[in-house]
Amino acid sequence: MTSADWTVRDCGQRIDVPGLPAWLDPLARGLDGVHVRDLTRFVPPAEGGRDSAVLILLGHGAQGPDVLLIERASDMRAHAGQPAFPGGARDADDMDAAAAALREAEEETGLDPRGVEVFGLLPTLWVPVSGFVVAPVVGWWRDPSPVSAVDRAEVASVHRIPIAELADPANRMRVRHPSGYVGLGFDVRGLTVWGFTAGLLSGVLDLGGWARPWDPDRVVTVGAEPDEDSP
Repeated sequence: MTSADWTVRDCGQRIDVPGLPAWLDPLARGLDGVHVRDLTRFVPPAEGGRDSAVLILLGHGAQGPDVLLIERASDMRAHAGQPAFPGGARDADDMDAAAAALREAEEETGLDPRGVEVFGLLPTLWVPVSGFVVAPVVGWWRDPSPVSAVDRAEVASVHRIPIAELADPANRMRVRHPSGYVGLGFDVRGLTVWGFTAGLLSGVLDLGGWARPWDPDRVVTVGAEPDEDSP
């Protein structure tokens, strides 16, 4: 596997993985050359920010291709109760972004990282509200393992959300917060996904060829604090 280092990346990168299933080929091809500005208006600064990584883990479950999401605990100080990708800040022992993303996913959901093949990276993204420089790591769940909330103080629940449900126009919307925030959103399985996570999910749907036309005039108001800045 090519090292997923911590250099700020303007463009995505595909990592060749033997045996990658055909349904992931369009996404893998789309990773090469996708620019940070294709995903967000927030470009990482030349220096500064706290290195972190998230794992966009795609598997094939009982209802077809799906993606792993967590729901943050409701009493967390920041972004309480909001869905997100597994991930977090880099530790000193993390060799690269992939190592950080897999470690965090294991700590949060109990997944076995030996069953995950990292097949690409999206451009490094900047989250101004938190100061994080985020490396999105894209993985294929070759050998799925049982997952659940490991630490209830941080994670309330763990979900495998079918791609077909995310792409369903009935489940897509924009969200508005009283602060003035407006961004992309999904309403799936009782979860309202928005902010940084929704922006990345939308980009993955586009790159994988799974996106379907939806009504951007459907706007839902949310009351929790804004997750991160809108893509």
